[in-house]
Amino acid sequence: MKKKKIVLAGGTGFIGRYLEEKYRKENYEVYIISRQPQHISWSDTESIISAVDQSEMVINLAGKSVDCRYNEKNMKEIFDSRTKTTNIIGEAIKAAKNPPALWINSSTATIYRHAEDRPMTEEAGEIGEGFSVEVAKTWEKAFFNFELDQTRQVALRIAIVLGKNGGVMTPFTNLVKYGLGGIQGPGTQMFSWVHIEDVSEIIQFIKKRKDLEGVFNCSAPNPIPNKEFMSSLRKKMNRNVGLPSPKWMLELGAIMIRTETELILKSRWVVPERLLKEGFSFKYSTIEKALEDIVS
Repeated sequence: MKKKKIVLAGGTGFIGRYLEEKYRKENYEVYIISRQPQHISWSDTESIISAVDQSEMVINLAGKSVDCRYNEKNMKEIFDSRTKTTNIIGEAIKAAKNPPALWINSSTATIYRHAEDRPMTEEAGEIGEGFSVEVAKTWEKAFFNFELDQTRQVALRIAIVLGKNGGVMTPFTNLVKYGLGGIQGPGTQMFSWVHIEDVSEIIQFIKKRKDLEGVFNCSAPNPIPNKEFMSSLRKKMNRNVGLPSPKWMLELGAIMIRTETELILKSRWVVPERLLKEGFSFKYSTIEKALEDIVS
């Protein structure tokens, strides 16, 4: 019997590695498109069309990490790595004889404005401004510019993904370990997050529900302020004391480790209204449940 086939584009990051392992266990043939030599190259058009053809689903996670300084070179790479890869996949799906039933493209919860006054939903959320927002808008525009007859399109506005063995939990747990796990900046900024297992289940839910398309917030239903997140993490790691990091210190540290403070200081208050309305049930709906699983 022929193996079922799934394509993971940009599948070498934290989410991609998790999904690859999951689908291989479920006996899927997993095709990965990336810049790494062992995978299908982004410049190999024929191989990409061949991978996409007769696949059940294409999941595109490609994009240069935003964990860097926003200089001209990096900003161009962040834009190009999202829009160009999305265009390559769209063209491959158009060229395939048997296109996939579903194309999921990642987007980001950062598309919404800095919000400390109310949560942002798909319907009532306000799009923000600034570099990260422009990236997200351009990315989604590139995706939805494709009008495909046989392929459903879903953009996942993914919040900060939490899970074991990597991702953002590594720097956060290190801060707590070395006594620096206090509030960051004002501590009032909202922290929207989602457990990696729920990301995977959301993808399955959308795959099964053939009536769903468009934009979905991929975030847990209970976002929390930064100070509550850091406090929960300290408690879980049995650390009573955590020195706070005021904004000036974060600015200085960001320059030293070549990143941007926006990643910590922007208030992302995002809720998954559409998923909840459609009946999706989160396994990790609260930060306590998520940390219980992640910080063993």
